[in-house]
Amino acid sequence: MDPAALRASIPALDRCTYFNTGASGPSPRTVVGAATDFLERHAFEAPAGDGPYAVAWDAIAAAREVAAGHLGARPADVAFTRSTADGVNLVAGAIDWQPGDVVVRTDLEHPAGTLPWDRLADSHDIEVRVLETERGRLDTGDLTEAIDDARLVVLSSLTWTHGTRLPVGEVVDVAHDAGAQVLVDAVQSVGQHPVDVTEWGADFVVAAGHKWLLGIWGAGMLYVDPAAHDRLRQTRIGYRSVEDSAAETYTYHEGARRFEVGTTSPAPYVALAAAIETMESVGIDTVQRRVERLTDRLKDGLGDRLLSPEEYESGLVTFAAEDPEATAERLAREGIVVRHLPYPEAVRASVHAFNTEGDVDELLDAL
Repeated sequence: MDPAALRASIPALDRCTYFNTGASGPSPRTVVGAATDFLERHAFEAPAGDGPYAVAWDAIAAAREVAAGHLGARPADVAFTRSTADGVNLVAGAIDWQPGDVVVRTDLEHPAGTLPWDRLADSHDIEVRVLETERGRLDTGDLTEAIDDARLVVLSSLTWTHGTRLPVGEVVDVAHDAGAQVLVDAVQSVGQHPVDVTEWGADFVVAAGHKWLLGIWGAGMLYVDPAAHDRLRQTRIGYRSVEDSAAETYTYHEGARRFEVGTTSPAPYVALAAAIETMESVGIDTVQRRVERLTDRLKDGLGDRLLSPEEYESGLVTFAAEDPEATAERLAREGIVVRHLPYPEAVRASVHAFNTEGDVDELLDAL
């Protein structure tokens, strides 16, 4: 599939010029169709056929193969979640926190990556250290001292505020040398950049399918390094998280499936697999080249209003406006969808492969 065919498959683009994929992407018909087709088969055919449970778990197993392949992981090391925030909370809830334990995060994290630690500070008396950044850049010289006695380090692979790439591999090396585990929020990376979680070496990676992958809401992914399980204390349990729910004594699954507790709809994960296959048919390299060209055009037009890096790093382009919220609302009335950010107080345009030069020019003209 080429970018033009991808664009033609997305009905929402007939009604607006869309630059908000960093929040939620518009889904192609094939992705929504995969979910609805499964729902009909599960509800109408499965009860009189193989049974709803067998059909559901087969669908989830097939989707897990696709999702794991996209992350560069083994299927056994990937659990399905409801969202990125859900994955962060699953990790936070599986660590045996003690008063005085330290979590280090950057000041660029989304609320999904800040609120769980704020809550643990209140409930378990942990310390949350915040690494300050400048224009979306992390000074790695500040890492060693901050991480020295930390239990967990949290960072995004790609910042939602500036669209900058953070040095995940370097942070992981420093953290592991200090005895800390690392949780990476990769939700802005999957779908626009190649992701190989084994190259990062992080203990946990969370993501979701409804942004750059153009999936539907409700499908998240949690990668857990096999070596990380020994340092966790599982508290959630259900028939799907154990090897044999009918056994007299329970045994958790060896892999990440221990995080999956009970009955859930496979439809979002069927759609996630379809979304991944769609984006892979376009080609992540093709996506990157097209986004780089389009963001270069947008950045040139923005001039000194640009807050994101001048050089290409991602499709997220943040820029200054006199009243960001009012600007986003005015553009929406004109059929151009962007979003305003609370930090930095600015407007953000998300440029994806389905966008065109005409889209970019329309946004610049409206500004």
